[in-house]
Amino acid sequence: MLASPLSLLAVAVGGAAGSVARYLMLTMVMQWAGTRFPVGTIIVNVIGCTVMGVLSELAALAWSPSPELRAFLLVGVLGGFTTFSSFTLDIGLLVARDEFMAAAGYFLASTLLSVVGFFAGLWAVRSLVSVSL
Repeated sequence: MLASPLSLLAVAVGGAAGSVARYLMLTMVMQWAGTRFPVGTIIVNVIGCTVMGVLSELAALAWSPSPELRAFLLVGVLGGFTTFSSFTLDIGLLVARDEFMAAAGYFLASTLLSVVGFFAGLWAVRSLVSVSL
């Protein structure tokens, strides 16, 4: 099944918005934390995965977004905001500087915290929905 032109436009616009948001977030975090360790990418991925968990669970339990809105938010905005291509680039840069422990710590922190963020988002929505029912 091919995507509709409207869904493709939604992904494109959402991806642009998410990418700009990621750039702004990374810039702010680098000003605060410096550039030696990719803290910004961890923060972006954890936030993005948490929001993905919230929106996924809302869509499953209490919200019926249109296919275009789902494409805009989940594929476009969050796909543009979180990026594992930046994640792999950051690891590559740490390895190139022979900072193997930092690379390993970054890999573990990014992976574990992003998965925890996703499930935290699911849990938050389930808790709120069960309270309101």
